[in-house]
Amino acid sequence: MTASHLHTHRLELDDQTLREWDATVLKSDGEGIVLDRSAFYPGGGGQPPDEGVLLWGGVRTRIVGVRKADDLVLIPHDEDPLPPAGTAVRGALDDERRTWLMRTHSGLHLLSGVVFRDFDSLVTGGNMEAGTARMDFNLPEIPADFKARVEEACNVEVAKDRRIEVKTLPRDEAFAIPDIIRTATNLVPPELTEVRIVDIVGLDTQADGGTHVESTKWIGKIEVLKVENKGKGFRRLRIAIRD
Repeated sequence: MTASHLHTHRLELDDQTLREWDATVLKSDGEGIVLDRSAFYPGGGGQPPDEGVLLWGGVRTRIVGVRKADDLVLIPHDEDPLPPAGTAVRGALDDERRTWLMRTHSGLHLLSGVVFRDFDSLVTGGNMEAGTARMDFNLPEIPADFKARVEEACNVEVAKDRRIEVKTLPRDEAFAIPDIIRTATNLVPPELTEVRIVDIVGLDTQADGGTHVESTKWIGKIEVLKVENKGKGFRRLRIAIRD
């Protein structure tokens, strides 16, 4: 059976709180492991892939990454055994890592919403790890108190406990939403007929494929660590998420 014939049902797109599930191995070889059902986020939009384990027959196989090919390919630790095709396994995410990534990703959406609202600026780039992140903006001019103002405004929005809703819309309907693309370049592949939308209700609505917490209060405190001038009017904001 070739990878093009395999189809992993992506559980994390339906339930971002899911951490354990049962699955069957569809394919297992030197390239990695493909399951029929998986909650491992493969990475994308700046969010790194999940890590975790597969439990089977009294054996533990550590999953150290995920690669998106024709299907989702789980990357096992090179010292661990591979479950053969047809094996029933129990998948489990690294809960602490996933939760921190969800909080951080939602924090970046909140940050971009605040900067767009207050300074009319689009995102030009970004990246994250668990608990820390950077986001770049087209901001030729900023006030002297920019760092403090952004941090205060972000934490006001955290305290408002705004709902974070996820839905999928037909492409035309999604792109009819004003300012749905908050990046300077539209990164949504043209072949996508449906677009996943993440909505911080009342603040920010974006096309996005990542995982998020259910409301802004679950993000935690947002600390703006540094504002860097990257030249040509671009500013890089480095943030940390605190308990």
